[in-house]
Amino acid sequence: MTSASGFVTLDLQRLYKKLLSGGRVERIESEKQPKGLSPKTVRNINQVISSALTFAKEQKLIISNPADGCALPKLEHREMKTLTADQLQSFLWEAKESGVYELYYIELATGLRRGELLGLKWEDVDLAAGAIHIRRQVARINGEIVEAPLKTQNSYRTLSIGADAVGILMRQKEKNRSKYVFPSPTGGPMSPDSVLHMLHRVLKRAGLPKVRFHDLRHSCATIMLYLGHHLKDIQTWLGHSNYSFTADTYIHSAPQAHLQMADSYSQKLAELLPFSEAGEG
Repeated sequence: MTSASGFVTLDLQRLYKKLLSGGRVERIESEKQPKGLSPKTVRNINQVISSALTFAKEQKLIISNPADGCALPKLEHREMKTLTADQLQSFLWEAKESGVYELYYIELATGLRRGELLGLKWEDVDLAAGAIHIRRQVARINGEIVEAPLKTQNSYRTLSIGADAVGILMRQKEKNRSKYVFPSPTGGPMSPDSVLHMLHRVLKRAGLPKVRFHDLRHSCATIMLYLGHHLKDIQTWLGHSNYSFTADTYIHSAPQAHLQMADSYSQKLAELLPFSEAGEG
């Protein structure tokens, strides 16, 4: 049996430290973004390396897996945000004024991941049936904007859309000759970064707090729950493979919901009392 050819735990640790501080591909769209990769991305990289080294160990090419001894960066807890109904109204109004209403309306109507939305082609849209088929995503890989497989098997799904969304897509198709539903100015896939920058410009013009694109997906899920849709249906809609992940990560209770819960529960409790609470001293 041979050693790991000098690729030991310390080497991996140095690699991860370097990725955390400056592992991001340099590009114009990310000039103002942090230069390092996120802890989650570094942990994912470690998982791939560790799997390869485990296989090498099973094949008796190395004695031990150097990745087992690595101290991995702790995951950051990022607070999910939602836009209220009033904020969404202001956002959509400003999006219309800015000429990007169609893209953001469809996002809020479907809750798609950013890459899934940008990966939509007209061949995926059945306007007669009011349905869209999620079959791919657009991502930036090695500096290039390309089509890529979806995140998980559950991400491949079909969503129904309402009459308003169908009408918006019909108008979008009339002014769009690209195979993509929301193309770049050149007709190819739109850059995920440009969509985010566009979002922040619209939010700023509308006087709204800065949120991530993913928070629009989060807002969609929260509104669905508030409207009474079952959590299992929301999980399938979002393309999650884990029910608890949908509940724990995406669903926030709105203050208005708490107030309604308190009122309805108080009323029900009063019906159960054998006396009038108002008459008690």
